[in-house]
Amino acid sequence: MRSKCYPFHRGIPPKGGPGTSHCGGTSSPGEGSIPFLNLKRRNRDDLQGLSGPEAVHAGHGLYAPVVGGNDAVVDEAAAEEMVDCAMANGVNYYDTAWGYHNGNSEIALGKALAKHPREKFYIADKFPGYDLSNMPKVQEIFEEQLKKCRVDYFDFYLFHNVCEMNIDAYLDPQYGIHDYLMEQKRRGRIRHLGFSCHGNLPVLKRFLDAYGKDMEFCQLQLNYIDWTFQNGREKVELLDSWHIPVWVMEPLRGGRLARLSDEEAAPLRAMRPEEPIPAWAFRFLQSIPSVTMILSGMSDLEQVKANIATFQMGVPLSSREMDRLLAQAQRMVSKTALPCTACHYCVSHCPQGLDIPSLLALYNEHAFTGGGFLAPMALSALPQDKWPSACIGCRSCEAVCPQQLKISEAMADFASRL
Repeated sequence: MRSKCYPFHRGIPPKGGPGTSHCGGTSSPGEGSIPFLNLKRRNRDDLQGLSGPEAVHAGHGLYAPVVGGNDAVVDEAAAEEMVDCAMANGVNYYDTAWGYHNGNSEIALGKALAKHPREKFYIADKFPGYDLSNMPKVQEIFEEQLKKCRVDYFDFYLFHNVCEMNIDAYLDPQYGIHDYLMEQKRRGRIRHLGFSCHGNLPVLKRFLDAYGKDMEFCQLQLNYIDWTFQNGREKVELLDSWHIPVWVMEPLRGGRLARLSDEEAAPLRAMRPEEPIPAWAFRFLQSIPSVTMILSGMSDLEQVKANIATFQMGVPLSSREMDRLLAQAQRMVSKTALPCTACHYCVSHCPQGLDIPSLLALYNEHAFTGGGFLAPMALSALPQDKWPSACIGCRSCEAVCPQQLKISEAMADFASRL
């Protein structure tokens, strides 16, 4: 199960009340328990509080245990145990999506939550725009999602995965996605509307220019690597200018930041020997004022307990710790990333007309991650004659590169990795 949402502003009553823990001890969601999130609606004059219950205590996203290694077959008993434990410990925000577990996440989550009073949890779902064939089906999909989740409304609903590949379709009025979702919000079937974004900064700007006035939150991939590696700082600053709070996904970057090598972990252990390595990633995010929710991936009961313990502490980084953590992030990235400065001298010398700086940025992402979906997703928005495989190895770009990068070798390696 991918657990999502560990906010950290204290002192606001959570949705629901105290409960008896199903996984050890009792839960009193007041001062000293998991910190609370005070969600605020963006308002041009002053940030007015949301109507109705205001506190999201903490939450889960249903990437659940599966049976026999088959991602489409959810272990419903284990999923229910995790949800029961989470609810008992004050976790009250549950995130799912159309495509998780081959379409079965919503069903499993709906079943697991059915035993709990509706007023004691929040549920979030998303329109699956990552698949362009879904664009004409917003009404059909939304109605089916309500049925699968066994609810009459979603507390939070998102445009899923705004990126280079789908931004044109999301903004295309022929599909009416924005209009339909706004109508559901007016009808009370969506309480709060937002979006998730894996796209680059220009994509984020386009979406905000079109729909930013109606967005109440943005879910971003953010962690101490991506603060600079994926322009996280600039994305957060842009969202700040719209007064849109940041909800964080991939705080551990797919688990990479929980599995540091001894060499990578040494500077952190020198500062806080007893601190678990994953806690550094969460404390980094707790130090960013714009971040109001952290969505952390977990797939078993022990991980649920560990994350609950981490967020009970709520200790942001000191300035010294922040400086050293970001310096360590840079050292980690520099082992695989090419130091392109995006001077664009190479572009005018490329006979294929390739956007070499952009391709190198994607190459760095793909190489550091060891694969993943971000680079292929971004490339899918380009014609194939602008992919790295279009490089003919003439090295004209290298002749003018101030950094003396071996660009043709990087393009060949990138093409082979894809």
